Amino acid sequence: MDIQLNFINSSNDANTSSIVIFQKNVATDFDELAVAWKVIKYCGQGDNHPFTFPMTMAVGCSDSWGNFTPQLTAQNNQLFAMSLSASGDSLAYSGPATSPTEVQVLNSLQTGAVNASIYKDGRVLATKTAIAPQQKAVFQFKPTIWIGVTSEVEQGQVMNSAIMSNINTELSLLGIASADIVMTGGGPGPNSTPFSFSFANIVMA
Repeated sequence: MDIQLNFINSSNDANTSSIVIFQKNVATDFDELAVAWKVIKYCGQGDNHPFTFPMTMAVGCSDSWGNFTPQLTAQNNQLFAMSLSASGDSLAYSGPATSPTEVQVLNSLQTGAVNASIYKDGRVLATKTAIAPQQKAVFQFKPTIWIGVTSEVEQGQVMNSAIMSNINTELSLLGIASADIVMTGGGPGPNSTPFSFSFANIVMA
């Protein structure tokens, strides 16, 4: 079931800061850079921005020739493979994954690396680049979102480590049907407080 969220700007910030929302791929051991899944811009003081966080996701690939596959609906415990068909490179479901909590993408091509991406609501959620032949990309997400204030991120871009290190608010979506995400803090002068994000008006699923 999709989760209905509503961002509310109750901060003291008069600057036009952007709000970035993303998930982290926890299937990899090292700190992988995340993709800016959603960026909210120009949401002034007192304004709100409703959006949907779908439970469903999709997977898609691009090859070294610059071709993009259609996006296929994906869920945990599924393996997809990029292989050469009669018409060219194609992505297809290939059976269960080796982990029940992961979506996996195998490069079955003889030559050429591929990039694999997970999408939510039509926007890139996570991406793995340069997957060599016979190598596999793994994606796993906790039921949480990360949210923070930034000035220089575009939706769909991979964020650098400096931006990510400034974003430390993780909100759990477990069991939630809808909620407001209220931003407070900020403002000019020495008395300003850090930005803070919290849930309000939570409706459980």
